[in-house]
Amino acid sequence: MKAQSSLNHTVWECKYHIVWIPKYRKKTIYKDLRQYLGATFKDLALQKECRIEEGHLMPDHVHILISIPPKYSVSQIVGFIKGKSAISIARTYMGRKKNFTGQSFWARGYHVSTVGRDEEVVREYIRHQEKEDQRIEQLNFF
Repeated sequence: MKAQSSLNHTVWECKYHIVWIPKYRKKTIYKDLRQYLGATFKDLALQKECRIEEGHLMPDHVHILISIPPKYSVSQIVGFIKGKSAISIARTYMGRKKNFTGQSFWARGYHVSTVGRDEEVVREYIRHQEKEDQRIEQLNFF
């Protein structure tokens, strides 16, 4: 039986595969930012009682498998994580202490799909996405 979570009067298992990109799809997620964002996403998810089950930061996009309680909508959680992480990036890496109006690190949209019985398939896809992208890039050279 799969691990289910519970609230006071609810037992639930709501998992989603979410993908989003940085603004203009800039390849800025690599290097220093990659390690920093992984921990930041996990901390932000815990603040909303969510749990990141699996995640991978690609050079130009983010894949996460996240468990979200039914009392929150997916858009609330994605907006919270993207917004707070953009503020954190601005403070840590851009030297800004305040005035974040007009500043954005992430593009506006995101892709979400529910994860039902195919959870293991989604986990494998997220784990091996970078290798698959590199393989496809090699094929495009010819």
